[in-house]
Amino acid sequence: MKKSYIPSMRFHIVAQKGWKYVPKSLLLLLIVLFAVAFRPLLQDKKLFEAYEEPLEGSGEAISLVPVKGGRFLMGADGGAKAEAPAHEVVVGDFWMGVYEITWDQYLQFSEERNNQLNPQRGNEVNLEVDAIASATTPYVDMSHGMGKKAYPVSNVTQHAALAFCQWLSAKTGRFYRLPTEAEWEYACRAGSREPYSFGSDTTLLGTYAWYDGNSEKRYHKVGQKKPNAFGLYDMHGNVAEWTMDAYREDTYANREGAPEKDPWVVPEQLYPRTVRGGSWQDKATALRSSARTASDARWKRIDPQIPKSRWWFTNAPHVGFRIVRPRNTPSPEAIKEYWLEAIEDY
Repeated sequence: MKKSYIPSMRFHIVAQKGWKYVPKSLLLLLIVLFAVAFRPLLQDKKLFEAYEEPLEGSGEAISLVPVKGGRFLMGADGGAKAEAPAHEVVVGDFWMGVYEITWDQYLQFSEERNNQLNPQRGNEVNLEVDAIASATTPYVDMSHGMGKKAYPVSNVTQHAALAFCQWLSAKTGRFYRLPTEAEWEYACRAGSREPYSFGSDTTLLGTYAWYDGNSEKRYHKVGQKKPNAFGLYDMHGNVAEWTMDAYREDTYANREGAPEKDPWVVPEQLYPRTVRGGSWQDKATALRSSARTASDARWKRIDPQIPKSRWWFTNAPHVGFRIVRPRNTPSPEAIKEYWLEAIEDY
C-alpha cells in the first residue's frame, strides 16, 4: 500500500538528519517565502542611509543623511515666551541636507532653469518639471557681494524655497520639502537637551557656528565649522533657515495632552513664518536649538514693486534654507498641501 506524503515527517527528518535530506524544491520555496516576508525590512535597512542627490546636467549634488525619528523635548522653559513650555513631540524618520542649499544649487532652478531629469528617478512624486514656476531674476545682487560659489543662498522667501523643493521633487521623482519646526529642532539638537547641540558652553560656539562674534559681518561657505552629532553642518548660525511653520508665540502653550506626532502649524497668512538656527549677524542666544525667529515684512522694505516680489527679499541676506525628505512618502493629496499657495505681498 502506497504511503501518503506528510510534510511534518519531512521536517522531522530535517531535525534528525539535517537539511541535505530536504528536497531542493522545498528549500527553494522556503528561501522565496523568507525573501518575500523580510524584503521590506531589508530594503528599509539598506535604503535608509546617507546619499547624494545629483542635479543632473550641472555637476552639482545635494548630500543628505538619515535622521532616525523619535520622541524629544521641544522648546525650553525659563527663556523666551515663544519657546515655552518645553513639551514632548514625536517625529518620524527623514533625510536632511548635510549643508544649507548653496547659490550654485539654487541657481540651477532660478536662472539656469536646468530641467534635465535625473536618470535614476524615484516614484514618490509625479510632477512635470516644466510646469514648476521659476523665480524671477532679481534686479540687484541678492548675495550683497558676500559671494556665491559654495556659499549659502540667501534673501529667498519661503515661497521661493518651497518652489525649489517642488522643482527638485519633479526633477528627481523624490519628495523634498522644507523641514517642519519640530523636525528642524530635533535634527539640530541631535540628542542634546542643552541649549546647543554641543552643550551649554558658549565659548565653543565659534567651533560650530558663524555668528556676530566671528563672522566679520558676512556669511561663509557651507561646511567650514564642526557638524553636530547627526553630521549636519551650520545648524547653528551662518544663515537662518526656513521651516514649514507659521510663527505663533502661543504655539507651544496650546499643545496639551499626549505628545504630538509630526506637528505642523500650517501658515494662513504671509507673515509671520518661522525661521530657525540664527545667522551670521545674530548674538549667541539666537543660535540656541530652541530659538525661534519670526519672518518680517521689513525684509522687503526697499522692494519698489507692487505687489512686492514673492521670490526675493531685499533686506534678508541672513535667511536661507536646507531641505528634508520624509522616509514615509505622503499621499499625492498631502504632498500638495506642503507646497502652500502663494500670498501676494502688498
